[in-house]
Order: sequence, then C-alpha cells, then structure tokens
Amino acid sequence: MKLRYGAASPFARKCALAAHVLGLADRVMLVDNTNDPGDAIRSRNPLNKIPMLLTDDGMAVFDSPVILEYLDHVAGGGKILPKDAAPRFRALIQQALADGLMDAAVLVMYEGRFREPEQHSDKWVAMQQGKVDKALAALEADVPGDEVSVGTITIACALGYLDFRFKGEWRVKHPKLAAWMDGFRARVPGFDKTQPSG
Repeated sequence: MKLRYGAASPFARKCALAAHVLGLADRVMLVDNTNDPGDAIRSRNPLNKIPMLLTDDGMAVFDSPVILEYLDHVAGGGKILPKDAAPRFRALIQQALADGLMDAAVLVMYEGRFREPEQHSDKWVAMQQGKVDKALAALEADVPGDEVSVGTITIACALGYLDFRFKGEWRVKHPKLAAWMDGFRARVPGFDKTQPSG
C-alpha cells in the first residue's frame, strides 16, 4: 500500500500512526505528495487532497477517517475502531472533534504562512482559533482514556500538531489533557516515529 502524504500534515500523521499501531507500518509505503504538481493524487482523488491511500489492488482511499477504517479492516477489524456501539461512537465522535480541531489549526497556520500580510483577516483567525479553544476545553473536561482508537489517535495527532506549529502553548491552560498526551506518547511508540517535519 502507498500512503500519499505531506510530512507536516496532521491528517497524514494519523494515518501513518494508525499503521504503526495496527502493525502495518511495514506494509504502507509513505510517498511525499506535496512537491510534485503532476503527482498521481491529482488524478486519483477528485478533491486533490492528502492523505490518500492506494491499496494493493489499486483502490484510492480518502480521506483520513476512511483510511483509518480501511487499515483497521486490513488488520482484522475491531482493533482501533471498536465493534460495540458505545465505544465505537465515542471513538468516532472523538475523531470528529479532533479532525475539526486540526482543520481549524491548519487554517490559522495557513493564514499567517501563505497569505500576504495585507490579506490577513483577524476575524477569520479569531473564528478558527475559537474552534481550537472550544475543542481543547471539551477535551480537558472529558479527558480520553487509555484506549488506542481512531479517536485517541486523532486527538494525539491534533495535539502534536499544536505542539509542532504553535509551540505547545495549549498545554498551560489544559494540564489534564497535557498529562494525557504525554502518557499516550509514552504508551504508543509509533507516535514518536511519525513526527512531522517541514
């Protein structure tokens, strides 16, 4: 399998981390897709977005929640996506919350990095930052458990992105969540093996 990814993308990281957790890292080749405008992702994913997983039989799987479900299926099912309803929907809701956090954080970063200063919108940044702040507050109020699921994998990658791009400033106001993050990192060796760059 080939994972088309970007080295700094938290969405790609969650896919790479899931592969590690599921024991599939040696079956997933990472292919950096960010610097080649002629790369295959543009012909295989109508959204022209990373991450995208090309399966062994040539199917293009996107985006990250579907990739995680596919990898869980390849690993036998029920590994990071619980089969029972209560834990399954808790994990899926956690994943949705953390995906939204990552979306907003990426948009804040893009505003400062890719738009000209005269085009910056303080109102837009404040709206996105508000989403980040509310997601962090919700996670601080309901700290994840020790399970390793699509939810906690995505939460860890979202927090890792905040550490990577925003110097871990979130940690001061969210001590319980910071302690959880440090515990997750210690329990899940693949987290350090999938560090972002760029």
